[in-house]
Amino acid sequence: MTTQWNDSQPIYWQLKERTIAMILDGTLSEGDALPSVRTVASDFQLNPITVSKSYQALVDDRLVEKRRGLGMFVCSGAQRKLMDSERQKFLNEEWPAMVNRIRQLGLDVNALIKTNSK
Repeated sequence: MTTQWNDSQPIYWQLKERTIAMILDGTLSEGDALPSVRTVASDFQLNPITVSKSYQALVDDRLVEKRRGLGMFVCSGAQRKLMDSERQKFLNEEWPAMVNRIRQLGLDVNALIKTNSK
């Protein structure tokens, strides 16, 4: 994770999204422990409450589970759940916006696909 934060979104949300990306790309696997709140807060110079809020959001989404006295762990099935939800988000939100932009620019979708498959 980088230490650059975007001012347009709360830091806890950005930390949550970065953790989600790490689960999606396999950096964090199911059953893996997340770094402690104190470690993340220290490494990124964040308030521990910000890190706790981020982790709680992951717990609320059932992607991470708390194990009393042990820490936070990636839930079984978290990657599949995320993959399914991210695909739906892409197909319902991002892809239509891309298609619209492609049309606005007068680009040929087939030519774009050929260009990017080389």
